[in-house]
Amino acid sequence: MKTYNIRFLLFFLLVFPLLVFSPTLTRAEDGHEGHGESEKFNPKEMIMHHVMDSYEWHILDSKDANGELHPVSIPLPVILFTDGSLDVFMSSAFHHGKEQVIKGSNVYRMEHGHIKEANGKRIIDISLTKNVVSMFIGALILLLVFTSVAKAYVKQAGKAPKGAQNFFEMLIVFIRDEVVIPNIGEKKYKTYLPYLLTLFFFIWINNMLGLIPTGANMSGNIAFTLTLAFLTLLITNFSGNKAYWGHIFLPPGLPLWMLPIMVPVEIIGIFTKPFALMIRLFANITGGHIIILSLTSFAFIFKSMTVGFAASAGVIMMMFLELFVAALQAYIFTLLSSLFIGMAIVEHEHEHEHAEHH
Repeated sequence: MKTYNIRFLLFFLLVFPLLVFSPTLTRAEDGHEGHGESEKFNPKEMIMHHVMDSYEWHILDSKDANGELHPVSIPLPVILFTDGSLDVFMSSAFHHGKEQVIKGSNVYRMEHGHIKEANGKRIIDISLTKNVVSMFIGALILLLVFTSVAKAYVKQAGKAPKGAQNFFEMLIVFIRDEVVIPNIGEKKYKTYLPYLLTLFFFIWINNMLGLIPTGANMSGNIAFTLTLAFLTLLITNFSGNKAYWGHIFLPPGLPLWMLPIMVPVEIIGIFTKPFALMIRLFANITGGHIIILSLTSFAFIFKSMTVGFAASAGVIMMMFLELFVAALQAYIFTLLSSLFIGMAIVEHEHEHEHAEHH
């Protein structure tokens, strides 16, 4: 029975990637992406379709009696502020970008995945897109998991943890003892531990959700990584002590004539650190998705069973690698955030001792 389960799992992993991506690939190949005529398969168009945000949650494509493909999607709420008026409707009103939506004097149309007003009016778009919904799902999972773990601690007070409680306790203790305390210190780590734990698990869960078929590429959205990096920037600089700001505006031991050169460099360094956080997470997650989709595209470019199985093998290896990368990037983001915070609040005791000695 055990051998049978292993064989079934291997077969599922080999075939499933092509089953997942084949509807969209076939749609692009047959020219049903809003064009009425047949076109060659366009890998770039397919890849961008998967990694970019969307106003609907695409599930699959179905064929009608005439053999034409029709996308099956979950419509999402569109919320727009246009010239002081609020317009709310479901994304299904666009009929996958084929029709305009008229709300009073406002005429909306879909252009390359973005909503435009036909008369050129300025739009403030706060719609619940696929990435936003996925982020809420990630937050809900985070809330449910840790609420249940907290209840388990209450019920099993004084007993050894087990199951999910044991798994998450291992991760929490690892982040606390190996990441936060070494960088921030024993005295102040408790102040920042809740934020850093939330940061790690929130990024990790959203990375994992992005690996589910039809899932959203949340960490591959630059706005998402920008927001997380900006939070670290705020916490770091609002927590900075006198020594931190002194090293920026009056670096110790530096000749006065060097200050006009080094002070701007130090100020730029305040922003380059979170910028590196933002780009690292965005690029690594997006790059992994693009590689998986590119490998999948080979089967539909060459239309060969041999190439298809080889591509599936490559996709399987990349999927396992991406499972590791999902946790690794969450760890790196948390590690560097704790490092930046620690650098801002560290007490330079050796400098005080040196001053007292003199």
